[in-house]
Amino acid sequence: MANATMEEFEALLNESFEMDTPDEGSVVKGKVIAVEAGQAIIDVGYKMEGRVDLKEFANPGEAPEIAVGDEVEVYLRAAENARGEAVISREMARREEAWDRLEKAYADDARVEGAIFGRVKGGFTVDLGGAVAFLPGSQVDVRPVRDAGPLMGLKQPFQILKMDRRRGNIVVSRRAILEESRAEQRAEVIGNLSEGQAVDGVVKNITEYGAFVDLGGVDGLLHVTDMAWRRVNHPSEILTIGETIKVQVIKINKETHRISLGMKQLQDDPWDLVAAKYPLESVHTGRVTNITDYGAFVELEPGVEGLVHVSEMSWTKKNVHPGKIVSTSQEVEVMVLEIDGAKRRVSLGLKQTMRNPWEVFAETHPEGTEVEGEVKNITEFGLFIGLDGEIDGMVHLSDISWDERGEEAIQNFKKGDIVKAVVSEVDTDKERISLSIKALDGDPFAEAVGGVKRGSIITVEVTAIEDGGIEVEYEGMKSFIRRSDLSRDRSEQRPERFQVADKLDVRVTNVDAKSRRLGLSIKAREIAEEKEAVEQYGSSDSGASLGDILGAALKQD
Repeated sequence: MANATMEEFEALLNESFEMDTPDEGSVVKGKVIAVEAGQAIIDVGYKMEGRVDLKEFANPGEAPEIAVGDEVEVYLRAAENARGEAVISREMARREEAWDRLEKAYADDARVEGAIFGRVKGGFTVDLGGAVAFLPGSQVDVRPVRDAGPLMGLKQPFQILKMDRRRGNIVVSRRAILEESRAEQRAEVIGNLSEGQAVDGVVKNITEYGAFVDLGGVDGLLHVTDMAWRRVNHPSEILTIGETIKVQVIKINKETHRISLGMKQLQDDPWDLVAAKYPLESVHTGRVTNITDYGAFVELEPGVEGLVHVSEMSWTKKNVHPGKIVSTSQEVEVMVLEIDGAKRRVSLGLKQTMRNPWEVFAETHPEGTEVEGEVKNITEFGLFIGLDGEIDGMVHLSDISWDERGEEAIQNFKKGDIVKAVVSEVDTDKERISLSIKALDGDPFAEAVGGVKRGSIITVEVTAIEDGGIEVEYEGMKSFIRRSDLSRDRSEQRPERFQVADKLDVRVTNVDAKSRRLGLSIKAREIAEEKEAVEQYGSSDSGASLGDILGAALKQD
């Protein structure tokens, strides 16, 4: 009996030696045999027991769920410690288990469940059922999240972006899940929309160029040009964030899922009535909405704008920026010049509502009217004088003085001088007014020689003796009688036989109003007198001498 007992003991001992004991660093199954002092005592078999803190059995933010008799998997770190107990860890077992599970999910591109439990630099920590992952701040939501508090401890799906078991790194994304579900939602919403449909939406965001409108899970762009028929400088003029508006679906891009929206399409197009409402050459009051280098836009009514081109803004202000003539929001009177319904353009005129100042000037200042104005500019060909109605008149060099050459006469004037002149011509088509300063006192030449014509005999006074002839004066007008005209007889054609202040009768051979000169000749007078005497008292054929005839004629006189 004793021998048998010894044999049995030996067999049992050998059996226990032959049993495979688990390797340290592996996960083993165990049973909870007691729970005491915040720890669970677990029998892992092989005559080994170990202790695990209860908190290792709890998920972040949850109470531990463990009871005597529960079967659990633990990680065997060491078979025996100083107290003869196995060193085990539930957390490490969960981690190993989790890594196996996560690697499979990563390979299958499958979602994993986890809970955000902490905040770290650049993001958050996520418990993926035993393994800790990093959630970058940019991967939390589709849009930046200011407060992640409500998301903490909440079990939710994540997508693994990257994992490295050797380094213990896992990076996850919540945003990828949201975008995926969002894409599904978008596809469903877009599937229910059709072009031309009117829908309600909520203004989510406003930019310079338009507004994003939420149509119930999908955003559409309402461009600023589709908000109203009138010009809208900034969407915030008519929209506020959070406002519910009615819009029409203009276009849906099935590939990019982009939706274009419009508000004005749900309103009557004011252009349908423009041609009838604004006939050509009709005058209307409008408001300046925008000013550019080439003109100003004037709103005739909401949705109908016309352009006043810079050339149609003022009769007198040329090459001036439109902003110097009108200002934004100013009320102005304009005339309709042209309507292009196809291009939705109205051409307007500002100056047409005022009378052409050159026409007004021509009516109020007929030729010969005396005017007064300031010398605005001096050029090589004359003076520009400022006149009523903000227009200029020009005095040509030749119209400054009777006596001086124009180049010399113009030297007597400077900018800012107030001068008088006479209107000599007004050309309304060319917008040109010709003035004359010298005509103020009339034409002394015309006045002096008013009754004198070619063939007249006039009395002149000698003012100077020269080699080539003599200078004489008639009514203040100077003339020159050449040596050959001083006498019929060559021997008498000597200037020195005359003296200054001598009075002479001369014949007018020419009246040149342009050069303002009289052609005079003593010789011509003598020839004319001889001819007249011959005709009156006989002919050369009668035998009477010239002396006889002239003597008779002189006696007669």
